[in-house]
Amino acid sequence: MGSKGPGGVLLQLVPALIGAFVGAPVLARELETGTFRYAWTQGFCRWRWALAKLALLAVVLAAATASFGVLISWYFQPESGTGHQASGLYQTSPLVTLFSLREVTFPAWTVAALTIAALAGMLIRRVVPAIIATLAAYAGLAFATAGFLRGHYLTPLVTTSINFNLPGTSTAWTIGQWSTKGGRFAFAGNAPDSLVNQFCSSVPADKVGPAGFAPCLAQHGYTQWASYQPASRFWPFQWIEGGWLLALSVLLIAATIWLVHRRAA
Repeated sequence: MGSKGPGGVLLQLVPALIGAFVGAPVLARELETGTFRYAWTQGFCRWRWALAKLALLAVVLAAATASFGVLISWYFQPESGTGHQASGLYQTSPLVTLFSLREVTFPAWTVAALTIAALAGMLIRRVVPAIIATLAAYAGLAFATAGFLRGHYLTPLVTTSINFNLPGTSTAWTIGQWSTKGGRFAFAGNAPDSLVNQFCSSVPADKVGPAGFAPCLAQHGYTQWASYQPASRFWPFQWIEGGWLLALSVLLIAATIWLVHRRAA
């Protein structure tokens, strides 16, 4: 099943490619070639002309990608299927990339990419530069979401990582790790080499478990903590991410329509 991982990574590019190569030319091509003037003389309001183009594409793409998200969920069963979400939210495997490819977030990211591209096309008015701008903007948004936003949709839970064997935590998304001593902060992340060499140098490498040197350091007064997102939050996170992406898409469409309305024929 592990061979499916690279496919999941490649599928992450689908919303960006749709936005760049479908959304960017929607307005940019007509503005670049001047054919928009003909459309505006056929009795259509400018904003209705643009809204009709964007709304139709958004609905079609959302329906198609939502259906594809269902297919992805089925294909990656049992590893990431709905029935197995109790075993983890984010697995330490390439399957982590499936989060943005599910029934809710896949269409949400696709529509967001489409609206980013439409706005870029309206601002730049040239297809190729608009495609490049769309890819750059989408990459920045996706990176910020995965690296900073998603982990804080809900307040992470905190536990001592030595006891990090509760149901659902074996493959949960660990947000951060730190250690304390005497109730005070000691260090973040893994134990420094100086402490390991001082207290745990005699521990054989094959005896170091998932908690690292935490059991050894615990004998010397150190307690290791971890903040994490449990498996039960998978679908709430899906709806949270889908919701703010939808709101962003509406704002981008509104900005695009406003620019179309202001542009002189």
